[in-house]
Amino acid sequence: MTRFSQALLLAAPLKPALAGLRFLLGVDGGGTGTRVRLTDLQGRVLGQGEAGPSALGQGVAQAWRHVQQAAQAAAQQAGLSELPLEQTAIGLGLSGAGVPAQARDFLDRQPGYAQVALDNDGFTTVLGAHGGEPGGVIASGTGSVGEALRGDGSRVLVGGWGWIGGDEGSGAWLGLAAMRQAQKAQDGRAAEGPLAHAVWQACGALDAQGRPDRDALSAWVAQARQHAYAQLAPLVFEHAAADPAAAALVRDAVAELASVALALDPTQQLPLALCGSIALRLRDGFSGNIRARCVQPRGDSADGALLLVRSAITESAS
Repeated sequence: MTRFSQALLLAAPLKPALAGLRFLLGVDGGGTGTRVRLTDLQGRVLGQGEAGPSALGQGVAQAWRHVQQAAQAAAQQAGLSELPLEQTAIGLGLSGAGVPAQARDFLDRQPGYAQVALDNDGFTTVLGAHGGEPGGVIASGTGSVGEALRGDGSRVLVGGWGWIGGDEGSGAWLGLAAMRQAQKAQDGRAAEGPLAHAVWQACGALDAQGRPDRDALSAWVAQARQHAYAQLAPLVFEHAAADPAAAALVRDAVAELASVALALDPTQQLPLALCGSIALRLRDGFSGNIRARCVQPRGDSADGALLLVRSAITESAS
């Protein structure tokens, strides 16, 4: 496994009790939920558990509470009445871990694990997808971001600037573009194609005569947020074959994610894993080089978190 010592590993100091280490815990935590995987030191999976969100931006206390709930569920699945924290090393890939103040606060409140290693969930996704070897991940679902571990041990983050001004090639980005097309069609600035009609209908903005209602469309836009726009994205794919405007948006999304791939790896040599519903739907539109470098992920973010803590243990012991 390639060492990633240059990565931002926020690891708690090694404790004397590490000599009695029995378990490893890998955690994948975000804004909607937390998943953990419990293994022995040989990597055999003993149990898995789930709990509520553990994104650090939603609160450090909540994050630890849900991590512990998921960990206890995994322990029970493994036949343990309670997980012995002093005999367990934990690796965590958590949303918001890239904010230093949040990360330090989280580490300061760790409840007694023998070793703790923390990083953002994007990086643990990279580690899991490529087994700790160099590679990149392009994730596009509701939002979009690219992250890679390069051959020299350095890492790079591309995109992920949020749905209002960034996250190009994502579901929310496609939904926003579809809404713009529908608005222009309602004004007479663009053709009233199948995509525009589908958006009007999805937003409840058609009157009794089947014509778009400007006030109803404006009301929908006034309250819509990221997830609402992302729910319009499937309409783009549904109508791409019959509507040139929808087909153009699909091509634009492919081009945006291709630019992420190039920024991640200008040498165009690293293997790429695609994550998220939008990235997977766009795969066939990528150029030959990008498509040829796409690989099936070896594992997920929880697997990457296990690799993360193994690396932290090795570095602490050296």
